Amino acid sequence: MNFSEQLKARWATLETRERRMVAVAVTLVALALLWWIALAPALRTLAAAPAEHARLDAQLQQMATLQNRAKALQSQPRLNRDDAMRALETSVREGLGNGNAQLMTTGGDGAATVTLRSVPANTVAQWLAQARGNAHAVPREAHLTRAPVASTPTPTPTPTPSAGNKDASSAPQVRWDGTVVMALPAAR
Repeated sequence: MNFSEQLKARWATLETRERRMVAVAVTLVALALLWWIALAPALRTLAAAPAEHARLDAQLQQMATLQNRAKALQSQPRLNRDDAMRALETSVREGLGNGNAQLMTTGGDGAATVTLRSVPANTVAQWLAQARGNAHAVPREAHLTRAPVASTPTPTPTPTPSAGNKDASSAPQVRWDGTVVMALPAAR
């Protein structure tokens, strides 16, 4: 006697009330499985769709912005090495000042070395952006150390009614010493 025959025989021995209870139990189990396997995951995905859609839209917007920036950079006229060197010299002179930085050209490897002496960090960041935009030069190597803080006495700030506000100008400014090797555009 196989399993289905045994099941049919057992079913035949059950009373009507017991058959009804078994049918209800099987139906409940089938509905629970249907919910856990088919409906609940689909409803979770449907509920999460607007947030995921917004995240993907933001990512797409960011990628489009990056694409536009890349196209703008590609559309810029290419500089030859002499023009790039002149633009880099100008950016060092105007952005970093003659007393804080010195530009030295190296051999035929298409690089220029900028030596920094106690240059504020925000000035270095602005100069790097200017060198990239104007001279098409990018940093190839950087050896920077934090410059020692000047030992000039700082005036004691006067208390203000809002004691929680700190004066940003009284905080010591980070300064850098070292060298930055800038790669210039290839010679044409």
